[in-house]
Parts: sequence; C-alpha cells; structure tokens
Amino acid sequence: MTEARTATKPEDRVSIFHMLAYGSGAFANNLLAGTIGSMLIVFNLGYGMDPAMAGLILGLLPRLFDAITDPLMGYISDNTRSRWGRRRPYIFIGAILAGIVFALLWQAPQGQSENFYFVWFLVGLLIFYVAYTIFATPWVALGYELTPDYNQRSILMGTQNFIGQLAYFIPPWLILVMSYTPIFPDLASGAAGVAIVIGMIVALIGIIPAIFLRERMQIIAMAEINTDKEPSDNHLATIGSNIRAFFKSFADALSFIPFLRLCGATFLIFNGFIMIAAFQSYVIIYYLFGGDTGAAGLYIGYVGTVTIAATFPIIILVTTLATMFGKRTAFVISTGISIVGYLAKWFCYNPEIPWLVLLPAPLIAFSLGGLFTLMPSMMADIVDRDELKSHQRREGMYGSIYWWVVKLGQAVALAGGGYLLNATGFDVALGGDQTDNALFLLRVFDVLIPAAASAAAILIIVTMDLSPQRAAQVRSELERRRGTAGASPAE
Repeated sequence: MTEARTATKPEDRVSIFHMLAYGSGAFANNLLAGTIGSMLIVFNLGYGMDPAMAGLILGLLPRLFDAITDPLMGYISDNTRSRWGRRRPYIFIGAILAGIVFALLWQAPQGQSENFYFVWFLVGLLIFYVAYTIFATPWVALGYELTPDYNQRSILMGTQNFIGQLAYFIPPWLILVMSYTPIFPDLASGAAGVAIVIGMIVALIGIIPAIFLRERMQIIAMAEINTDKEPSDNHLATIGSNIRAFFKSFADALSFIPFLRLCGATFLIFNGFIMIAAFQSYVIIYYLFGGDTGAAGLYIGYVGTVTIAATFPIIILVTTLATMFGKRTAFVISTGISIVGYLAKWFCYNPEIPWLVLLPAPLIAFSLGGLFTLMPSMMADIVDRDELKSHQRREGMYGSIYWWVVKLGQAVALAGGGYLLNATGFDVALGGDQTDNALFLLRVFDVLIPAAASAAAILIIVTMDLSPQRAAQVRSELERRRGTAGASPAE
C-alpha cells in the first residue's frame, strides 16, 4: 500500500506566505459555518421561534437551495473571463457581501410575530447563502489549482485546514458573549452586536486570497473553454447563451466515477461523525451520569475541547504521512485510527470512571482531521484526471458539488439522528430512569454507526489509484497536450 515519495520542482512550490493567504479563506469560511450553527439557539430563545421551524430554516431549505446555487456558481467561476482571473473577483466580492449580509441578517426588529421572523430569516438566510456561495465556491476551486504537485497539494490543504480549525474556537463562546447583560440587554441584542463583529472579520480576512494569490490555470482554462461564440464584455453572458453547457458540465461531474467515490467516502465519514455527535451527549448524560446534565455537561465540554485541540497535531501528522507514503495510505491510517477511537468508547464510557471518556477523543479526531486534509488534495488530482478526459478545467464545478455533498451529509445526519434516537426507545420524560434497552441501543449506535461508515469509506478509497506516480503520469500527459500552467501563485 505504501507509495513512493516524489520530488517537488522548485516552480511548483507554494510559499508559506501564500499558503497562509489561502488559509485565511478557510478561517473566514469556517467562522461563518460555525457561527451559523451556534446561532440556532437565538431563533428559539431570542425570537421565540419553534425549534422545528428554526431547524427547517437552517437545515433543509438552505441545502435544497445550495443544490442549485453551488453548481451554478462553480460553473460561472470555471467559465469567467477576466483580467483578474476566474476566481479572485468572486472571492473578493463574495467575502464582503457575505460579511455585510450576515451582519444585517441579525438586526431583526424585536417584538414581531413568529411568522414575521420565519419570513425575515428565511429570506435573509437565502440571500446570505448566495453571498456565501459567491465567496466559498471560487475559494475552494482556487486551492485546486495553486500547485500541480502531488505533495505540495497535501501540504497546502493541511495548512489551510490547520488555519481553518482555529475558527472553531470562537463559536462555542458566542452564547456567553451574547448573554452578557452588562453589554447586551437580551439575547437578540447580543446576536445583533456579535453579528456585526463576525461580519467585519469575514469581510476583512476573506478578501486576502483574492488580493495575494494568482491563478495558475487561467490561461489554459480559457483556451479550453468552447469559443464558438464571441466573448462578451459581460462575464456572465456565457451562462445565458449556453445553459446546456452548464447541465452537461454538471452531468459529466456526476458521472465521473473517481469523483463519486471521493464524495461517497466523505459522505460516509462525515455523516457518521455528525450523526453520533448527539448520541455521544445522550450517552454521557444518561448512561454515565444518570440524567445529571450539570455533571455531564462538564465532561461533554472536556471531550469537545480535547477533540478540537487534538485536531491540530493530527493535521500535521496526516500531512506528513501523505507526503511520505501517499494520500491513500494516509487516509487508511487516519481513518483506521478513528475507528479504533469509536470502538474504544464502548469500554471507556464507564460510569465508575467517567474521566475515561477523554481517551477516545483524540483518536476520533483523526476522522475529520484527516478527511478534510486529504480529500481536498485528492480532489485536485481528480480535477486533473477529468481535464485529461474532458479537455476542460472544472475546479469550480467539482468543488461545489463536493461541498454540497458535505452539507447534505450534515443535514441527513441531523435528521437521521432524530429517527435513531426514537428507535432506541429513549423517552425524555423518564429523565435518568431510561430503560436498560434504550441505554444499550444508544451505546451501540454511538459506537457502531461511525465505525461501520468509516470502514466502508476505507473500502472505497483503498481500491483507488491515488499514487504520486499516477498523478505524475496524468500531469505529464496534460502538459504534453496543452502546455504547463501559465502563472504561479506568487506572481
């Protein structure tokens, strides 16, 4: 399974400065994603909305909307002709728009009806997600083309993932800040103030990739675009005049088997991780502490903190493994370690020794820490393979569909978790007196679902040829056919 390490050409290297510049986009992206999730409580406690209605606004409806806007933005970015590139104008504009709309979204007038808030936040969130997509989709695509080198792609994606993880330290503290009565009279006012600060941070940090990075594949991509029609000064004219090309690009991506396999593996790992996130809390509360939410909450916080903290060295380790032994081997090792962590929960979640809950946490952190380090790097290789087959550079289309699958997985996991909870026989009215069967099934689902999903993901990836030799072969054939990349990210 070990794959030999290959040398990196000097011209293929991405400097630390430019890796940090790309990573700033990950920070802005994750800050928005994490903050939106933590704001769910504001819908209920700040504006009095029904939790189910709030979940509909934050969950299902945006994912259905994204299914249209994400691929469309990917196609627009892939086919834009601009002196500033295909990605950078949208990253710049999108970061500013996303920051502004996010800040305005939470300035809702108080004292209104539930229906008013439903319409306000539904419309506002749909506008926000359009702005978010304008920023995030080209930013993801830009990363796929910053270097054609197999190992540099792993290092670049490891760096951006490391920086992006820093953003997740902020959302857990937002409730405390928004509830700080010496500054904010109520939770809704706190949300309004926090949103302005978050919006400013996103706008300022999110534009950094657009300012300091360049696109290697701009010239080549433009040469590959169908030029049957004369270019227009309106960069979006291609969409209006060639709708069929969009659907063909979309269909081609969905029929490219290597891409579907990466999406399938990601869906399994991410879906399994998110689905048991709630189960883990139920197990700690009702199995370890007999329904004592106060004592359990402390340990739930400990587990979350250890998981986040462990992710940083894991990203460095997984990146090193990928450059030394290949991405497939690194994926199998990191995902395999996470399976050990999931299985260890059966033995470590012990009511007699509650602190043992901390032991599986760093092992489980290998799951997402490895996934979002390796998958973007693999995706960059898959985009090259698609170009070899289709004669087109479609980073935007592939990136948009991939991340929609991630978001869909989260929505499915949250919905599926509720059904599984009901299947255990859990009854909130019983408090700490849950039946033995309910507690047993909670533990079984908590352990086996993510372990089985991760094992299935390994089976998908282990049969793929993701070696540096295969990547070098694809690159050689591409450069022989259409030449080398035109611009380096440092220009």
